[in-house]
Amino acid sequence: MNWVDLHSHYLPGIDDGVKTAEEGAELCRGLHSIGFGTVMATPHIRTAMFENRAPGLRAAHQAFTDVYADGDDMPKLGLGAEHFFDDMFWGLFTAGESVPYPGGHAALVELPRDRLPLRLEHCMFEMKVKKVRPVLAHPERYHPFFKSTDPMDPLLRAGATPLLDVMSLTGHYGRRPRKTAERMLDEGVYFAACSDAHRPKDVAVVAEGIALLRKRVGDEETEVLLGENPRRILAGEADLV
Repeated sequence: MNWVDLHSHYLPGIDDGVKTAEEGAELCRGLHSIGFGTVMATPHIRTAMFENRAPGLRAAHQAFTDVYADGDDMPKLGLGAEHFFDDMFWGLFTAGESVPYPGGHAALVELPRDRLPLRLEHCMFEMKVKKVRPVLAHPERYHPFFKSTDPMDPLLRAGATPLLDVMSLTGHYGRRPRKTAERMLDEGVYFAACSDAHRPKDVAVVAEGIALLRKRVGDEETEVLLGENPRRILAGEADLV
């Protein structure tokens, strides 16, 4: 297995993820032990909560990788960010100050839990026009999608790429996100899956989620969601279908 985790929080002390560098290294080793050959740090950028910016995140990631990147028990490490989709994010994006995944072909975005932002479809289309695909973090956790996936259709047409948090399948975030994730899997909505791990103890829950994913969609689709398609996202393939 050589999976690619597009969503984790292993950089220490900058958001709600790990608190120490040693804890971050333990998380990365744990994710590697269950099959992830590459793990992206995606620290939060969110107004009034996590006021992170690209230069500081890059410096923090460099400091972490300088110490911990080597070793057969460590995955390859990369940096992106989990951008909360608000006016501040849009300002950063249009100014070229957001933090896309390595290669600059895609960026992870998070939505408010209880509503879809105004002009969201338009903004996602603009991202796609600028050759940066919006990767939609854990859509199963957003209230507008609990009853139906229909509200996502305009976002999909605009280029959004839904990313499953496998821990949702375990009930880690509650019954409604679990049921929504199961429905979206059955509908074939997701293009990729990730861990969204925040601490070393999450690794066991991620492993449980992957087992449930495999049981629901089979071995071949599991490999596509965790390996093939995340690599396609990072490579910037134009047509993700």
